[in-house]
Amino acid sequence: MRIILAEDNDILRKSLSFFLESKGFSVDQFSDGKDALDAIEANQYDLILTDINMPGKSGMEITQYVRESINSDVPIIILTSSGVEQTELDSFDIGANEFIAKPVSPAVLLVRINKLLNKRF
Repeated sequence: MRIILAEDNDILRKSLSFFLESKGFSVDQFSDGKDALDAIEANQYDLILTDINMPGKSGMEITQYVRESINSDVPIIILTSSGVEQTELDSFDIGANEFIAKPVSPAVLLVRINKLLNKRF
């Protein structure tokens, strides 16, 4: 299973990547939303994990692009430090499958990833 992880916080990105790789996932990680979007266009991923606020492109822009421009139904999980309810609602409106507030529990993230991936296969 191949996951793209777009997160500009180096420590969080590296620790989540390490955790997911220890669970058998292949993880491509990016700190810039534009670089992540370029990778999404060029590769096939089983799941997109993205922060909302990043340089280049935001997680919302990535989600909207994946749903509308490439018309993909790949599962998308949005991570954010925003506790604003409207942000969560907006994420679902544009096509996110899950929304996880930071700090992220790796165990909870893994359960949600497996839930989404098991639905698809």
